[in-house]
Amino acid sequence: MRERLDCAILAPGREDWAGALRGPHLGGRLVLHTSPHVHGTARDALADPAMARGRYDAGLLYVDESSIRDWRTALAALAGRLPAVLLVYAVALRAQAVGDLMALGVADFVRPPFCPEELRARLDHALNRLPPACIAEHGPAYGAGLPGSGSGSGFGSGSGPAPLRARAPVAGAPEPPITESEIAFCNTILDRSGNELEAYAVAVAMQRATSRESFRAAKCQVVARFERAYIRAALGRHAGNITLAARMAQKHRRAFWALMRKHDIDPAPYRRAPASDAD
Repeated sequence: MRERLDCAILAPGREDWAGALRGPHLGGRLVLHTSPHVHGTARDALADPAMARGRYDAGLLYVDESSIRDWRTALAALAGRLPAVLLVYAVALRAQAVGDLMALGVADFVRPPFCPEELRARLDHALNRLPPACIAEHGPAYGAGLPGSGSGSGFGSGSGPAPLRARAPVAGAPEPPITESEIAFCNTILDRSGNELEAYAVAVAMQRATSRESFRAAKCQVVARFERAYIRAALGRHAGNITLAARMAQKHRRAFWALMRKHDIDPAPYRRAPASDAD
């Protein structure tokens, strides 16, 4: 169980209600944040960049009879590619209406009056499910071979960001160029066995040891390349969903997000819908 959960309140037109709940609850184990789109629409709230970047563990949607149509439309437009785990604060909604929202990807719901203990418990349950029913995975296909194996780089040609490419040497660059074989390995790093990763690490270490680089400089370069390759591959496998990618990496979402900022990795390209097959 996580020590602290951050949950965004998505309640367009209900700024007073959201403002009253904003802040820490349960001694800081649950922290509620208000969305800047309190005067917008449900679609605006779900499109909040902070949600897409993984700033919050989950989102709490305020849904009543007057707003349920707007929420249905916004959730349907995402086609299951939700920005985070979502729960509904169901105000006077019938069971069928709640069921419709859950069929569109919502993980769970709570009813008034607001109870932080219940919300925390339901958030824990939703976040600990593997895989969560509320988030769809549409990652690109990955191959397993290095160049010459006939399997290519491992990335599908119709979706997701383009695989890494080898860089030409740059005068004065602190880091040596990446070779084609290294690129192919990094593009399929999640499919590699422990022995393959160890062999690769040994080969790279021996290469660096014959240069004039210090141990510290060589280590930093190797670790940075591994981090970039792993983060990109994890985002690709989980269609840009930071929560799922961090869970697979067994890292806290904030730590995973920090690595993304460190290497200037944007999750948006990984969220592109797969291209439809030609007739």
